[in-house]
Amino acid sequence: MRTTSNPAFRNLPKGGGYANFDNYPGAQTQGYGGQQGPPAAADRPMTIDDVVTKTGMTLGVLAVTAVLTALTQAYWLAIPGLIAGLVLGLVNAFKRKPSPVLILLYAVAEGMLLGAISGMVASFSDSGGAIVGQAVVGTLGVFFGMLVIYKTGAIRVTPKLTRWVLGALIGVGVLMLANLVAGFFVPGGMGLRDGGTLAIIFSLVCIGIAAFVFLLDFKMADDMIQQGTPSVYAWQVAFGLTMTLIWLYIEILRLLSYFNE
Repeated sequence: MRTTSNPAFRNLPKGGGYANFDNYPGAQTQGYGGQQGPPAAADRPMTIDDVVTKTGMTLGVLAVTAVLTALTQAYWLAIPGLIAGLVLGLVNAFKRKPSPVLILLYAVAEGMLLGAISGMVASFSDSGGAIVGQAVVGTLGVFFGMLVIYKTGAIRVTPKLTRWVLGALIGVGVLMLANLVAGFFVPGGMGLRDGGTLAIIFSLVCIGIAAFVFLLDFKMADDMIQQGTPSVYAWQVAFGLTMTLIWLYIEILRLLSYFNE
Protein backbone atom coordinates (compact mmCIF):
# COMPACT_ATOMS: atom_id res chain seq x y z
CA MET A 1 0.00 0.00 0.00
CA ARG A 2 1.38 3.38 -0.97
CA THR A 3 1.32 6.02 1.72
CA THR A 4 2.56 9.54 1.41
CA SER A 5 2.48 12.79 3.34
CA ASN A 6 2.37 14.85 0.17
CA PRO A 7 -1.23 15.60 -0.92
CA ALA A 8 -0.05 15.76 -4.52
CA PHE A 9 0.24 11.95 -4.56
CA ARG A 10 -3.08 11.00 -2.96
CA ASN A 11 -5.05 10.33 -6.15
CA LEU A 12 -2.63 8.08 -7.99
CA PRO A 13 -4.00 5.03 -9.80
CA LYS A 14 -4.12 1.91 -7.66
CA GLY A 15 -2.75 -1.39 -8.82
CA GLY A 16 -0.09 0.05 -11.10
CA GLY A 17 1.57 -2.40 -13.50
CA TYR A 18 1.78 -2.32 -17.24
CA ALA A 19 -0.30 -5.45 -17.62
CA ASN A 20 -3.37 -3.50 -16.51
CA PHE A 21 -2.90 -0.57 -18.86
CA ASP A 22 -5.36 -1.99 -21.38
CA ASN A 23 -8.08 -0.63 -19.11
CA TYR A 24 -6.98 2.94 -19.82
CA PRO A 25 -8.34 4.99 -22.72
CA GLY A 26 -6.31 4.58 -25.88
CA ALA A 27 -5.52 0.88 -25.46
CA GLN A 28 -7.19 -0.89 -28.40
CA THR A 29 -7.05 -4.31 -29.96
CA GLN A 30 -7.15 -5.20 -33.63
CA GLY A 31 -10.06 -7.61 -33.47
CA TYR A 32 -10.58 -10.82 -31.52
CA GLY A 33 -7.31 -12.64 -30.95
CA GLY A 34 -5.39 -9.86 -32.67
CA GLN A 35 -2.37 -8.09 -31.33
CA GLN A 36 -2.87 -5.15 -29.06
CA GLY A 37 -2.12 -1.79 -30.63
CA PRO A 38 0.63 0.40 -29.25
CA PRO A 39 -0.36 2.25 -26.07
CA ALA A 40 -1.00 5.96 -26.22
CA ALA A 41 1.91 8.13 -25.15
CA ALA A 42 0.16 9.06 -21.91
CA ASP A 43 -0.42 5.36 -21.08
CA ARG A 44 3.13 4.08 -21.48
CA PRO A 45 5.02 3.29 -18.27
CA MET A 46 6.63 6.20 -16.49
CA THR A 47 10.41 6.49 -16.59
CA ILE A 48 12.91 8.54 -14.62
CA ASP A 49 13.35 10.71 -17.73
CA ASP A 50 9.65 11.59 -17.56
CA VAL A 51 10.00 12.65 -13.95
CA VAL A 52 13.13 14.73 -14.60
CA THR A 53 11.66 16.38 -17.70
CA LYS A 54 8.29 17.29 -16.18
CA THR A 55 9.87 18.48 -12.93
CA GLY A 56 12.38 20.56 -14.88
CA MET A 57 9.60 22.15 -16.94
CA THR A 58 7.54 22.98 -13.86
CA LEU A 59 10.46 24.46 -11.94
CA GLY A 60 11.62 26.30 -15.04
CA VAL A 61 8.25 28.04 -15.42
CA LEU A 62 8.27 28.88 -11.71
CA ALA A 63 11.81 30.26 -11.81
CA VAL A 64 11.27 32.40 -14.92
CA THR A 65 8.04 33.85 -13.49
CA ALA A 66 9.71 34.57 -10.15
CA VAL A 67 12.70 36.31 -11.75
CA LEU A 68 10.51 38.45 -14.02
CA THR A 69 8.28 39.42 -11.09
CA ALA A 70 11.27 40.40 -8.95
CA LEU A 71 13.10 42.30 -11.71
CA THR A 72 10.00 44.29 -12.69
CA GLN A 73 9.25 44.94 -9.00
CA ALA A 74 5.67 43.78 -9.53
CA TYR A 75 5.26 43.12 -5.82
CA TRP A 76 1.50 43.59 -6.08
CA LEU A 77 1.40 40.14 -7.70
CA ALA A 78 2.02 38.56 -4.29
CA ILE A 79 -1.68 38.53 -3.32
CA PRO A 80 -3.03 37.26 -6.69
CA GLY A 81 -0.24 34.70 -6.74
CA LEU A 82 -1.06 33.56 -3.22
CA ILE A 83 -4.77 33.16 -3.95
CA ALA A 84 -4.29 31.52 -7.35
CA GLY A 85 -1.60 29.25 -5.97
CA LEU A 86 -3.83 28.12 -3.12
CA VAL A 87 -6.78 27.39 -5.39
CA LEU A 88 -4.72 25.65 -8.08
CA GLY A 89 -2.77 23.76 -5.43
CA LEU A 90 -5.97 22.32 -3.97
CA VAL A 91 -7.37 21.51 -7.41
CA ASN A 92 -4.20 19.72 -8.50
CA ALA A 93 -3.83 17.91 -5.19
CA PHE A 94 -7.29 16.35 -5.39
CA LYS A 95 -7.59 15.93 -9.15
CA ARG A 96 -7.74 12.23 -10.07
CA LYS A 97 -5.68 12.63 -13.23
CA PRO A 98 -2.97 15.30 -13.41
CA SER A 99 -3.46 18.20 -15.78
CA PRO A 100 -0.18 19.57 -17.21
CA VAL A 101 -1.84 22.92 -17.93
CA LEU A 102 -3.14 23.35 -14.37
CA ILE A 103 0.19 22.30 -12.89
CA LEU A 104 2.09 24.79 -15.03
CA LEU A 105 -0.43 27.49 -14.12
CA TYR A 106 0.23 26.61 -10.48
CA ALA A 107 3.93 27.13 -11.16
CA VAL A 108 3.17 30.56 -12.66
CA ALA A 109 1.08 31.58 -9.63
CA GLU A 110 3.72 30.41 -7.16
CA GLY A 111 6.39 32.09 -9.24
CA MET A 112 4.56 35.41 -8.88
CA LEU A 113 4.33 34.90 -5.12
CA LEU A 114 7.94 33.86 -4.62
CA GLY A 115 9.21 36.56 -6.98
CA ALA A 116 7.31 39.26 -5.11
CA ILE A 117 8.44 38.00 -1.69
CA SER A 118 12.05 37.63 -2.80
CA GLY A 119 12.02 41.06 -4.41
CA MET A 120 10.69 42.68 -1.26
CA VAL A 121 13.26 40.92 0.91
CA ALA A 122 16.03 42.01 -1.45
CA SER A 123 14.87 45.63 -1.30
CA PHE A 124 14.63 45.84 2.49
CA SER A 125 18.39 46.13 3.08
CA ASP A 126 21.77 46.05 1.35
CA SER A 127 22.14 42.39 2.29
CA GLY A 128 18.65 41.46 1.07
CA GLY A 129 19.89 40.26 -2.30
CA ALA A 130 22.47 38.05 -0.62
CA ILE A 131 19.76 36.55 1.60
CA VAL A 132 17.69 35.58 -1.43
CA GLY A 133 20.72 34.02 -3.09
CA GLN A 134 21.56 32.10 0.07
CA ALA A 135 17.98 30.86 0.32
CA VAL A 136 18.10 29.57 -3.26
CA VAL A 137 21.45 27.83 -2.69
CA GLY A 138 20.25 26.42 0.62
CA THR A 139 17.06 25.06 -0.94
CA LEU A 140 18.95 23.35 -3.76
CA GLY A 141 21.53 22.07 -1.29
CA VAL A 142 18.89 20.41 0.87
CA PHE A 143 17.17 18.95 -2.18
CA PHE A 144 20.28 17.37 -3.67
CA GLY A 145 21.57 16.38 -0.24
CA MET A 146 18.39 14.43 0.51
CA LEU A 147 18.52 12.91 -2.99
CA VAL A 148 22.00 11.57 -2.23
CA ILE A 149 20.81 10.29 1.14
CA TYR A 150 17.90 8.52 -0.52
CA LYS A 151 19.96 7.02 -3.34
CA THR A 152 22.67 5.74 -0.99
CA GLY A 153 20.11 4.29 1.41
CA ALA A 154 21.56 6.23 4.34
CA ILE A 155 17.97 6.76 5.49
CA ARG A 156 15.43 4.18 4.39
CA VAL A 157 11.83 5.19 3.82
CA THR A 158 9.85 2.80 6.00
CA PRO A 159 6.17 2.85 6.98
CA LYS A 160 7.23 4.03 10.43
CA LEU A 161 9.19 6.96 8.97
CA THR A 162 6.27 7.82 6.70
CA ARG A 163 3.88 7.91 9.67
CA TRP A 164 6.34 10.06 11.62
CA VAL A 165 6.66 12.60 8.80
CA LEU A 166 2.90 12.69 8.28
CA GLY A 167 2.34 13.25 11.99
CA ALA A 168 4.97 16.01 12.03
CA LEU A 169 3.31 17.71 9.06
CA ILE A 170 -0.07 17.63 10.74
CA GLY A 171 1.44 19.00 13.94
CA VAL A 172 3.19 21.85 12.15
CA GLY A 173 0.00 22.67 10.24
CA VAL A 174 -2.01 22.82 13.45
CA LEU A 175 0.59 25.09 15.07
CA MET A 176 0.61 27.42 12.05
CA LEU A 177 -3.18 27.66 12.13
CA ALA A 178 -3.19 28.24 15.88
CA ASN A 179 -0.54 30.94 15.52
CA LEU A 180 -2.60 32.63 12.81
CA VAL A 181 -5.74 32.62 14.94
CA ALA A 182 -3.84 33.82 18.01
CA GLY A 183 -2.48 36.71 15.95
CA PHE A 184 -5.97 38.20 15.78
CA PHE A 185 -6.04 38.53 19.55
CA VAL A 186 -2.39 38.86 20.62
CA PRO A 187 0.33 40.79 18.76
CA GLY A 188 2.71 38.24 17.27
CA GLY A 189 0.36 35.36 17.99
CA MET A 190 2.17 32.48 19.67
CA GLY A 191 5.55 33.85 18.63
CA LEU A 192 6.12 31.30 15.87
CA ARG A 193 6.75 33.95 13.21
CA ASP A 194 7.95 37.03 15.11
CA GLY A 195 11.69 36.52 14.59
CA GLY A 196 12.39 35.52 18.18
CA THR A 197 14.08 32.41 19.52
CA LEU A 198 10.90 30.34 19.29
CA ALA A 199 10.38 31.48 15.69
CA ILE A 200 13.92 30.44 14.77
CA ILE A 201 13.43 27.01 16.34
CA PHE A 202 10.08 26.59 14.58
CA SER A 203 11.60 27.47 11.19
CA LEU A 204 14.42 24.98 11.75
CA VAL A 205 11.86 22.29 12.56
CA CYS A 206 9.90 23.12 9.39
CA ILE A 207 13.07 22.94 7.30
CA GLY A 208 13.90 19.55 8.80
CA ILE A 209 10.42 18.19 8.10
CA ALA A 210 10.48 19.52 4.52
CA ALA A 211 13.80 17.73 4.00
CA PHE A 212 12.26 14.43 5.10
CA VAL A 213 9.26 15.00 2.84
CA PHE A 214 11.71 14.88 -0.07
CA LEU A 215 12.57 11.31 0.92
CA LEU A 216 8.91 10.35 0.75
CA ASP A 217 8.56 12.11 -2.61
CA PHE A 218 11.55 10.23 -4.03
CA LYS A 219 10.20 6.94 -2.72
CA MET A 220 6.79 7.58 -4.24
CA ALA A 221 8.36 8.37 -7.62
CA ASP A 222 10.42 5.17 -7.48
CA ASP A 223 7.34 3.10 -6.59
CA MET A 224 5.37 4.60 -9.46
CA ILE A 225 8.14 3.80 -11.95
CA GLN A 226 8.52 0.23 -10.69
CA GLN A 227 4.76 -0.38 -10.77
CA GLY A 228 4.43 0.86 -14.34
CA THR A 229 2.25 3.87 -13.56
CA PRO A 230 1.23 5.75 -16.74
CA SER A 231 3.73 8.41 -17.76
CA VAL A 232 1.18 11.23 -17.43
CA TYR A 233 1.51 10.89 -13.64
CA ALA A 234 5.07 12.18 -13.89
CA TRP A 235 3.34 15.57 -13.80
CA GLN A 236 1.95 14.66 -10.38
CA VAL A 237 5.47 13.88 -9.17
CA ALA A 238 6.64 17.23 -10.53
CA PHE A 239 3.79 18.97 -8.73
CA GLY A 240 4.60 17.26 -5.43
CA LEU A 241 8.31 18.06 -5.61
CA THR A 242 7.53 21.66 -6.54
CA MET A 243 5.24 22.03 -3.52
CA THR A 244 7.96 20.79 -1.19
CA LEU A 245 10.62 23.01 -2.78
CA ILE A 246 8.41 26.09 -2.43
CA TRP A 247 7.75 25.41 1.25
CA LEU A 248 11.42 24.76 1.92
CA TYR A 249 12.53 27.93 0.12
CA ILE A 250 10.07 30.11 2.05
CA GLU A 251 11.17 28.62 5.38
CA ILE A 252 14.88 29.11 4.62
CA LEU A 253 14.25 32.66 3.39
CA ARG A 254 12.27 33.40 6.54
CA LEU A 255 15.00 31.98 8.77
CA LEU A 256 17.74 34.00 7.09
CA SER A 257 15.59 37.12 7.36
CA TYR A 258 15.33 36.62 11.11
CA PHE A 259 19.11 36.75 11.46
CA ASN A 260 19.29 39.78 9.19
CA GLU A 261 16.92 41.64 11.52
